[in-house]
Amino acid sequence: MNAKHLTTATVPRLGAALLLGLAVALPASAEIAADQIARLGADLTPLGGQRAGNADGSIPQWTGGIVKPPAGYSVGEHHRDPYAGDKPRFVIDAGGLDKHRDRLSVGHQRMLETYSSFRMQVYPTRRSASVPRRIYDATRKAAATAKLVDGGNGVAGAVIGIPFPVPRNGLEVIWNHLLRYRGESVACVIGQAAVTRGGAYTLVKQSLEIELRYSLPGMTLDRLGNTMILFKQKTLAPARLAGDIVLVHETMNQFREPRKAWTYNPGQRRVRRAPNIAYDNPGTSSDGLRTADQLDMFNGAVDRYDWKLVGKREMYVPYNSYRLHGDDLAFTDILRPLHVNPDLLRYELHRVWVVEATLKEGASHTYKRRTFYVDEDSWQILVADIYDNRDQLWRVSEAHLVNYYEKPLVWPTLEVHSDLQAGRYLAFGLDNEFPMCTWDTSLKSRDFTPAALRREGRR
Repeated sequence: MNAKHLTTATVPRLGAALLLGLAVALPASAEIAADQIARLGADLTPLGGQRAGNADGSIPQWTGGIVKPPAGYSVGEHHRDPYAGDKPRFVIDAGGLDKHRDRLSVGHQRMLETYSSFRMQVYPTRRSASVPRRIYDATRKAAATAKLVDGGNGVAGAVIGIPFPVPRNGLEVIWNHLLRYRGESVACVIGQAAVTRGGAYTLVKQSLEIELRYSLPGMTLDRLGNTMILFKQKTLAPARLAGDIVLVHETMNQFREPRKAWTYNPGQRRVRRAPNIAYDNPGTSSDGLRTADQLDMFNGAVDRYDWKLVGKREMYVPYNSYRLHGDDLAFTDILRPLHVNPDLLRYELHRVWVVEATLKEGASHTYKRRTFYVDEDSWQILVADIYDNRDQLWRVSEAHLVNYYEKPLVWPTLEVHSDLQAGRYLAFGLDNEFPMCTWDTSLKSRDFTPAALRREGRR
């Protein structure tokens, strides 16, 4: 049996150990066949997920996801929960772990075993993922021409859409995550908290501005060039960090052209190149609890790992986390010792692609191995199990996503990176006490230059 044929339709309850044992490394390859493209919008969703539900109905058929906002919603509000009436089907805690192991990541199993206060409320599955029609159309077009280049370190022949909706190897899945639709431009104010074992933290307040060039309407291959994302992050608080700015130009092929990054320090009043904002260098203001390439669950160059497509599994994963997103919550309601408040978390049964990244011989990284669980409907990484250089489980990352239905798009409302060895975690994206992110911004590419960075820092 080939890994690309491993789906929950053919092996609905295949255990984790067996499935992982069947991992294969598939070579990079060129465009997919026309008969595979024809499946998009037929037995597959327009982005490549399996349209049908599972055998027992616990995963329903995808019928388009959320296609309009709930009644009464106005743009600019924190998003109302379209599933507020749902009740948990059951709750998984340490005592009931054995019954559910085959649908839990290793990291979630370890969290349940390690923290008696942690539990997972499993709700009915809602296949809410949706994106604009133009992304579906662009995906069909990109699928006919997209290919991995330079040993998988870049993608050519694709723009706007998901490049590999019928993936044949782990690199294609990860590139789908890296190039998934997250809007055109976004401006946010968010909080980041590095929580100690005892529950203490200092909130770091940041403004984010992002232009997702790959997804811009009317984007062409010639216009795109090799720059797919422009990213700017400014620290607003606490006072000792306020005014620091990071600017990143994310390249499509980092083998040919590494990402470009600059920093502005208000004390020095200078813009400097920052080649260390990549790979396993510490994430900005993260207290060492995540690496630079851990933001957005995984970002940046793929060249230091070998990527294996393990197959597909049915798993309990964070999904439709509107309760966690609500502006009726204070940050203190969310941030608790050891882990975020489990009463606010929602998990559902979904099919996910499983991709294992193993550090290449001779390459250097803090993480020796990472297992990613990627949503079939949105290509968002939902969970990651992360191992240290002793091959011991070290960290567990979760993306608690919602559908921002005014666009629509799927993106995390909160990322949580848990360090099981230290008993600490990092929460990134806290927005409950801040105005809602805006996607219809007036951002322009010229706002993301070193000169603009210098001007902004001096205002």
